[in-house]
Amino acid sequence: MRWRCLLSTVLLLCVCVAARAEGPQAPAPTRVVVLGVNHAAQLVSEADQPGMLLAFIRQLAPDAVCVEREPEAYARNDHYEFTYEIQDVVLPYAREHGLEICPFDWEPPREDQMLGWGLALSEPPEVRRPSGFQGFLSFPEVEALRRGFFQADDVESLAKVHEWIRTPTQPASRDLARRMYLYRTFMQAQRIRAAARRWPGGTVLVVVGEFHKHDIESILADDPRIALVQPSSLPAPTLQEAERVSNRAHRVAIASFNLLGAQAGTGNVDWPWVARVLDALEREREDPETRLLRTRHARLTGRIDAAAAVVRYRAIAADPAARAMPTWNGVLDRSRVDSYFDPFGNLRTDQRARVELARELYRQGDAAAADALLPALQAELEPKEARQLQAYWQRELAAVDAGQGAAGKEAARPR
Repeated sequence: MRWRCLLSTVLLLCVCVAARAEGPQAPAPTRVVVLGVNHAAQLVSEADQPGMLLAFIRQLAPDAVCVEREPEAYARNDHYEFTYEIQDVVLPYAREHGLEICPFDWEPPREDQMLGWGLALSEPPEVRRPSGFQGFLSFPEVEALRRGFFQADDVESLAKVHEWIRTPTQPASRDLARRMYLYRTFMQAQRIRAAARRWPGGTVLVVVGEFHKHDIESILADDPRIALVQPSSLPAPTLQEAERVSNRAHRVAIASFNLLGAQAGTGNVDWPWVARVLDALEREREDPETRLLRTRHARLTGRIDAAAAVVRYRAIAADPAARAMPTWNGVLDRSRVDSYFDPFGNLRTDQRARVELARELYRQGDAAAADALLPALQAELEPKEARQLQAYWQRELAAVDAGQGAAGKEAARPR
């Protein structure tokens, strides 16, 4: 009996030791896919268009999507103006399909922004600059039209950015932007890490400005609970798949950005692609909005002259159906007359037709007729909008007589 008890005790100890040696089974790591983007570049590159991002998300089937906005601002449905890919592509899809949304950005308090830079980063001036910081967004570089969907995976494509990150600005008093970038990106990575912990064994897609991508990955690289997956290691969506998942709002966004905004003034437009987008819009439905976009395209590509454009714009402005806001215009602050890429973005279609009518009248040398359109249009707007309209009108339209401003550059572009 004594031997039996001793044998039972030994066997029990062996079982306990074996169990302790194995320990609790570690959860499977979370797959984290960090997709670097150039904000709003989806609107100028066919290979990086909105449908490509949608098709990629559908194919990846993530459990959660992390978007570049601080949680407090996201809770107010407040986004950066220029993050088209987030508020107009990623978030609608995630909400429709019930995906968890993880906002992960970090931004210094407004008081710190004022102390460091003397301005609030997310508060543009009443009249924006033509381009540059707090100005209208455009992509004047030819390379932007050829951007690939997985371009940010190529470290060499961001060599200049990485050099800026590593090199302190001289004098040191001007180094705040770089130092803030480093802290911001570290905090972004920490919030992504926290989101990944909620999905052990699952997949989390991170959509972030490409400048942050590789630093985020290096910060997360030694976490055993995270398995980083390069987007380019996955199948790339085809243009046919992108077209199938695109909708009218995506197509209007592409056409508007290239035809009505500051991008038109650069002349750097993929004209054949924009023409195909317009064809697709007209196959769905022809209305005052598509006629406005088609007329602008025909004028910019030299298919019609100013006189023909005047006739078309007058007809659109007189159409009662044109008294509606565009399908999409990128406007977040409805108290302004502009958007982040278009001085006249927050106007109805009939009002915008009158703006384009004035542009062509100025080109014909009929300044009196063009000037006469402004007061009536201002009367339809709130005081702040009316002030902005007048400032942009003088800079973007009337300045064409002197060959100045965005309109002047556009008029001088070879057809």
